[in-house]
Amino acid sequence: MEGRERKGYAWAISAGITAALAAISAKLFTSQFVRFSMVILFNATMWGCYVNSLKALSSLQATVTNFATNFLSSGLAGFFLFEEALSFQWFAGALLIIIGVLVLSRSSIEMKESID
Repeated sequence: MEGRERKGYAWAISAGITAALAAISAKLFTSQFVRFSMVILFNATMWGCYVNSLKALSSLQATVTNFATNFLSSGLAGFFLFEEALSFQWFAGALLIIIGVLVLSRSSIEMKESID
């Protein structure tokens, strides 16, 4: 994987984490003003990260990586911060999502190399 692609994945992962932070802040803060401000801040940051990821990756790679990171971050934050239960099915689904992201990123790389 080349440096540009690595940066793209780093941006996509950052976008997923900041999207999860927006949801977390909506649950975590009691002040309506702070909650609203944090959601706007994290969502604006997420969009900036996502746009940067699109500059280095295909839209499929960026979107799937962003979604997977958001899903995993939100689920784990719910478990650790809010004591929400995570079932075996959640972990099985998370594993399938991770495998899907890896397959998509590998197939996109191989397809890109065969075109060049």
